[in-house]
Amino acid sequence: MSLIIFILAAYGLTQILVYGSIFEPIRPTTGKLGELFQCSMCVGFWVGTLLYGVSFCTELFTFELNVVNPFILGCISSGTSYILNRIFDDEGIKIKLETKE
Repeated sequence: MSLIIFILAAYGLTQILVYGSIFEPIRPTTGKLGELFQCSMCVGFWVGTLLYGVSFCTELFTFELNVVNPFILGCISSGTSYILNRIFDDEGIKIKLETKE
């Protein structure tokens, strides 16, 4: 259950950082950081490692402190944030129908 809560928290924070209007004034738009903040997969990785780093502050999810877990949780966060971002948008579930002519 804690992994599901972690995934949802990572997805939510990733969406806020990449698309949230509250960060519009301070979100980088050019250079390497600008590229990073346009990619939910990239930001998702760093959000996962950040959430691992603050997991000792919450009882919602806890993970063993070791060297490998930040990388693994970053990968989980990156992948799930990307997948959820591809499935959902502001209007709900994305459905793309291809028509053959």
